[in-house]
Amino acid sequence: MSVHESLPVCDIRSTGGACGCSDDGEPELDVRAIPHAIRQATVFSALAAVPAGGSLRLIAPHEQEPLLAQIEDREGGTIGADYLVRGPHAWTLRLTRQPDLSSDATF
Repeated sequence: MSVHESLPVCDIRSTGGACGCSDDGEPELDVRAIPHAIRQATVFSALAAVPAGGSLRLIAPHEQEPLLAQIEDREGGTIGADYLVRGPHAWTLRLTRQPDLSSDATF
């Protein structure tokens, strides 16, 4: 392809992405293959993309109590964690961002 040829453009609104995939369902982040030096930053970045009421499934190579304490400090209690699998080869958690209730008026 030369620099003067144009790339095809497609309408991504109907499918969620140019690749045809969508964001339906619960995303899963398996951090076992991510180098330790960038693992926490990867988790925090992925968690930042989770909308209110949404969740992320995290798969890790060991117990995640230290990470959960850091999430609590950073997110101020807006993220809940439920263990789905507790070892011995992998730990799987569902991290859920609490719904935004600030727009709900209670009289």
